[in-house]
Amino acid sequence: MTTGFLGAADHFGYADLLSEAEKTVLTRLRCFLQDEAEPVLADHWERGETPLFLRDRLAGLDLVDPAEVRGAGESVRPLFLGFRNLEFSRVDGSLAILFGGQAGMFRTVVATGGSEQQLASWDEDIASFRMTGCFALTEPDHGSDIARGVQTEARRDGDGWVLNGAKRWIGNAAFSEYVAVAAKDADDGQVKVFLARADDPGMDITKIEGKTSLRMVHNADIGLRDVRVPETHRLQRINSFADLNRAFETLRPDVVWNATGLQLGLYETVLEYTRKREQFGRPIASFQLVQDHLVTMLGNTNASLAIAVRLSQLAAEGGVSGEQAALAKTWVCRHMRQTAALGRELLGGNGILLEHRAARFHADAESLYTFEGTDQINTLIVGRAITGHSAFL
Repeated sequence: MTTGFLGAADHFGYADLLSEAEKTVLTRLRCFLQDEAEPVLADHWERGETPLFLRDRLAGLDLVDPAEVRGAGESVRPLFLGFRNLEFSRVDGSLAILFGGQAGMFRTVVATGGSEQQLASWDEDIASFRMTGCFALTEPDHGSDIARGVQTEARRDGDGWVLNGAKRWIGNAAFSEYVAVAAKDADDGQVKVFLARADDPGMDITKIEGKTSLRMVHNADIGLRDVRVPETHRLQRINSFADLNRAFETLRPDVVWNATGLQLGLYETVLEYTRKREQFGRPIASFQLVQDHLVTMLGNTNASLAIAVRLSQLAAEGGVSGEQAALAKTWVCRHMRQTAALGRELLGGNGILLEHRAARFHADAESLYTFEGTDQINTLIVGRAITGHSAFL
């Protein structure tokens, strides 16, 4: 069994596809997460508070677009970005969103939709976290049907725009400088995206309380009442939902990597526990049924890793289709859910205690299972592709 960069959990050595420079950067991240993040996560998770100070320290690690893993004039590889997501999720899902909501989602939406001038003005600041932001698409009455259900309205007014509407479940909104708001143009009915300041008059951001999953992520309800945004802060290359979907094609594989990382971290946690926990005078890892569960968890993790790696390879070769991303998301997250349940089961009553990481992984798996397209929606996307018949209502 391999004991390479990811350890024995990477049963087929997928991390060997990384360059030494990429491994060096990821090792820097891993050490930070183990030494500075892990000791404070359980306490913040239980209190439902974001360890925001960790984001500031992460910004100084040069993880977003590190020059040491790029050739001259080249971008970082999707494979590196995937393994970066995995390293975060291997430790905690909320921390993955704290970083990825900025470095992945917000940056990608701006990079996909912004003009050359806008990118020149903003991208470096976004990558360095000097300009923080989040993306606001989902609405109180529209989640899975948001492509046809955007009700937040943008109305042209002189040299700017006026936004009215509401958004829901917006991660990182409470501590972002900008909110990238998807709104329907009142004149042509097309979706456009506007960078509104979080402290603009008429912008009301309220934390959603009472979550039982990803508790350190401050999801928010956002109300927009006559929020004014200049034309210079409208993303110039997003003039329809189809344009916005170009960003999603880049982002959808991220949740596959996150779900894979969660399984990897849970497997490692549970394997260590079963080796130490004794019942009937011997480690429970020596019991047949425990080994059966562990092997299923390991298989799920490695099959998910294989899919995640292939998605990154496809992205490097020209792009991931919507059907490929949908099948990957639904398959990996279904099996992640099984992995989470088996892992919690193997810890018995200890599996619901925060002193054991399995409790966080088990709870957070439910959020990953739902967002970036529910299991049912992704199934229908793939079903339409393979049959030629749409089963959407």
